[in-house]
Amino acid sequence: MRFLKDIFYLFYPNLCVNCEITLLQNEKFLCTTCKNDLPIIDDNKHTNVTLMSNFYGKVPIEGVRSFLFYKKEGVTQKLIHQLKYKNQPEIGIFIADWFGEQLRLSTTFVDVDYIIPVPLHSKKFKKRGYNQVTEFGERLSYILDVEYKPNILIRTSIAKTQTLKQRFERFSNSKTKFKILDTTFFEHKHVLLIDDVITTGATLEACANELLKTKNITISVATMAYTQKD
Repeated sequence: MRFLKDIFYLFYPNLCVNCEITLLQNEKFLCTTCKNDLPIIDDNKHTNVTLMSNFYGKVPIEGVRSFLFYKKEGVTQKLIHQLKYKNQPEIGIFIADWFGEQLRLSTTFVDVDYIIPVPLHSKKFKKRGYNQVTEFGERLSYILDVEYKPNILIRTSIAKTQTLKQRFERFSNSKTKFKILDTTFFEHKHVLLIDDVITTGATLEACANELLKTKNITISVATMAYTQKD
């Protein structure tokens, strides 16, 4: 069996998502050099305030954490691109294993009751075949010992691709809508809303506003990445 696996790797080698060199068999998604170069966000007061600033004056958020800085053409962008568009949802597990342990050791979100993913519209789910944050959320659920609860918050509209739009246009886009199917389920609960990347925070803000239809809900946010401003 090992021989057949070696033959497979010879003709179909796994390549580093970032530098595209052939990975060793103990490496996954990134070579050791690129993995060591990941722009991990320090969990400190300054960066946490910066992350929280996306929501100040817009929606009440208890806490915000993100794992990697996201920059155009950077290693994080390449990872997220493979995760979302190249049928590699396992990258969510790769990130969650590292990020989740960081959160667990820091006792961040120690009182969270549920983890909720930013939902994907059913049409986009059918086209892609998966929500890019599902495996990330399920692994965080395991590491933090917090129940993963999809399907109560749903997406009711599809936003057009916004890659080439300006920051203000993204922020002003109010077409993407969400709906909470049960406004009592999360009463008096602390929920952790998860997504892949914080850019302006507009999508997370829209989700949070819908969740706030629940009485006495507390909302925190955790994402794989945060858009690094130049």
